[in-house]
Amino acid sequence: MFEDYALVDDDSQIADINVSPLIDMVFILLIFFIITTNFNRQTGVDVSKPKAQTAVYQGQKTMLVGISREGSIHVFGRQVGIERLKHLVAQELEKRPDMSVVIIADRKAVIEKAVEVMDQCALAGAKHVSIAADRE
Repeated sequence: MFEDYALVDDDSQIADINVSPLIDMVFILLIFFIITTNFNRQTGVDVSKPKAQTAVYQGQKTMLVGISREGSIHVFGRQVGIERLKHLVAQELEKRPDMSVVIIADRKAVIEKAVEVMDQCALAGAKHVSIAADRE
């Protein structure tokens, strides 16, 4: 009597879960995170750069020096003093003499600190020192 109204059919197959779209999404997210983590390279400090109409890309032969809003100096992800900065720039110039130094200073940082960093880079022997800006 109840066989006509059975909820489970003995002839039905168990549904398989297709995981290939899930694997595709995992790889897409992995690629996204790998690419986005490379944008904040080597300074180790989050800064808000000023805007400039003449901003140009500097390329890969650069050493990045970050200056935070509070005035702390960051190189290769570590906070350094002004004396240590001169030593680090001189070391990198020995490896790559054509290297340029790009200062990435927060727009709220004191200009005196940026001038001090530029001066120490020049004293270390850097011929090309510039300040980073975002294009307007």
